[in-house]
Amino acid sequence: MANESPNRKILRIGHRGACGHAPENTLASIEQAIALQCAFTEVDIQRTSDDALVLLHDKRVDRTTNGRGRLSELTLPDIRKLDAGGGQMVPTLKEALRAANGRIGVILELKTGGLAYDVCTTVRASGFNRPVNYASFLQKELHHVRRVDPNSQTLVLFNKWFPKDPVAAAFKLQATHVGLHFNTATRHRVNALHNAGLTVFVYTVNKPAEINKMNLLGVDGLISDFPDRI
Repeated sequence: MANESPNRKILRIGHRGACGHAPENTLASIEQAIALQCAFTEVDIQRTSDDALVLLHDKRVDRTTNGRGRLSELTLPDIRKLDAGGGQMVPTLKEALRAANGRIGVILELKTGGLAYDVCTTVRASGFNRPVNYASFLQKELHHVRRVDPNSQTLVLFNKWFPKDPVAAAFKLQATHVGLHFNTATRHRVNALHNAGLTVFVYTVNKPAEINKMNLLGVDGLISDFPDRI
């Protein structure tokens, strides 16, 4: 829950690493988030056709790499041949956890269904020793995370479509955190979530005026392409 004292410090969270400074969802972007002293780096998790867990936001590789095609139809060796920007490869989840371990917390966004068990198992096997938060717009995935790891931190993401009762929706999922699109964050909503004991993160906040507004609302963390602005 947010600390409403004048000294309350908002958490700085890098989006897709810190993608305003390095190619998104790459090890270089994670390194930027670490260099900028972020509390967390948020990355997107999907699966290749041969069941490798990799960092990618889109269903296709076209926008963020020099390749073409649907990720779900490509193998890990196919993915390894692609340039994700600046000579960076698309990393596996294991590689991302290794890079972040002991240095920064991670928010792992589950982009597609059926990832929860394997992602949780990979995190556990890695010996990761910083905070981990499992995030998704897919509520079934968060249910599965809770079954696999009852003590996990989970972040339910709401987009511009907003549930009538976000507190009830979060409680139904046993979520610990709620992620709001900055256009939907209001003082009333933030206070209601805080009063229910939920931590509130807001995404994706890049402009100084938006950052100031969210800070005044008392949110707990800001997810930004440019976390150094927070």
